Amino acid sequence: MSDIAITIYHNPACGTSRNTLALIRNSGVEPTVIHYLETPPSRETLVALMAAMGIPVRDLLRQNVPPFEALGLAGEGFSDDELIDAMLSHPILINRPIVVTPLGTRLCRPSEVVLDILPSPQQGAFSKEDGEQVVDAQGRRFSSSP
Repeated sequence: MSDIAITIYHNPACGTSRNTLALIRNSGVEPTVIHYLETPPSRETLVALMAAMGIPVRDLLRQNVPPFEALGLAGEGFSDDELIDAMLSHPILINRPIVVTPLGTRLCRPSEVVLDILPSPQQGAFSKEDGEQVVDAQGRRFSSSP
């Protein structure tokens, strides 16, 4: 395995997160895996991740989880600080997986987005859990266009 530093903010219950982790490992790297539901990022880390991704706070907010509706977060009357507070109080509100590599930081939805920031090529074929082929036997990404 390579000693390239890669970190994934991972939820093992999420198929997209599992596929992303498998793609990282298919590049020959064993990443640092942060189970963010058990070990949420600090405010400083969360803000730094969003800045590195270049996305607004609301773009990192998961909408299809119970706290989103219960807290009324669909409304536009929340400041960024209030949205961050909600994510820190309810880490399930943080969209995932977030991957940090030497080439960048991305919210990897869909999972193959991670291929854009992996420093090492894929080591072989890869298919998602649902059977969708992402990488061929030579480690080349399948085209997403028809």
